[in-house]
Amino acid sequence: MRLESWDSKRIKDLVKLWNQELGEEFPMRTALFEQNSFNDKNVLYEGSFIAVDSEDKVVGFIVAKKWQEQLDVGMKEDIGWIQVLLVDHKYRNQGVGERLLTQTEASLKSSGVNQILLGKDPWHYFPGIPEQKTNVMKWFEKRGYEACGNEHDLICNYDNTDETVLPSFEGVKFSLLDEKDKSDFLSFLHRCFPGRWEYEAIQYFEKGGTGREFVILKRNNEILGFSRINDAHSILIAQNTYWAPLFHEQLGGIGPLGIDPNERGKGYGIAIVEAAITYLRKRAIKRIVIDWTGLVAFYEKIGYEVWKSYRSFKKDL
Repeated sequence: MRLESWDSKRIKDLVKLWNQELGEEFPMRTALFEQNSFNDKNVLYEGSFIAVDSEDKVVGFIVAKKWQEQLDVGMKEDIGWIQVLLVDHKYRNQGVGERLLTQTEASLKSSGVNQILLGKDPWHYFPGIPEQKTNVMKWFEKRGYEACGNEHDLICNYDNTDETVLPSFEGVKFSLLDEKDKSDFLSFLHRCFPGRWEYEAIQYFEKGGTGREFVILKRNNEILGFSRINDAHSILIAQNTYWAPLFHEQLGGIGPLGIDPNERGKGYGIAIVEAAITYLRKRAIKRIVIDWTGLVAFYEKIGYEVWKSYRSFKKDL
């Protein structure tokens, strides 16, 4: 077995291996893999590897990331991520995963990383290890990784009898983001939600987004809150629609979302979610996912239930 450098020429084999091992629960598309594991500028190519056997067959791979973009969005340069580590089940317990992880950890450390997170990377697949992969959790724990919380993807199904009316609050209104308000919206995110959410919005517009994926809450032309919504026609494959191939009908997604800290406690939080649902339902979407959240009780109030769960892990170098 040898390790090769990370290279998109192997993408067909990488996607095939993913679907062989994870496809029943997390079906991978070539477009999604290319978007998240090759086109992301934060992929650490010198720390990402492909394991190949003596017959030139891909038997495993690992993708590492660290913040490398010149954007003032509050992302830490000393945090690294392992996006995915996957080994063909026929080649497990032969040291393949150990070798991949050792090489990647060394590369991340030499690049200035002090802490590694499993998942949660920019353009991530998972916010941790899927809860059913208990053997994977034990494997990482033996190598110094520490559990540090739980995250969930939630889901709700709707039918044609469900209402699709925007919530009503005196003095405020909900709408889709108009492209002319792009600058105000990005300023709002920079002020209230610097970091990942701001970064994702910047990427969205750079990739050609027009605003149809953002519901905003306004008062006197001032943005007070937002929610992102996604569907099959979105310019990017967003995290809450990653696993859309599991369903025959179109899947919609909600999140992230947030309200200006100075405006909380007024019911706007649940209302922005209801507005997001309304806009997706008007697009004839009957199944909606809210991804990567710990606020299960909050969303249960409007009919959402846990669909997939994850355990977060970190390791200090």
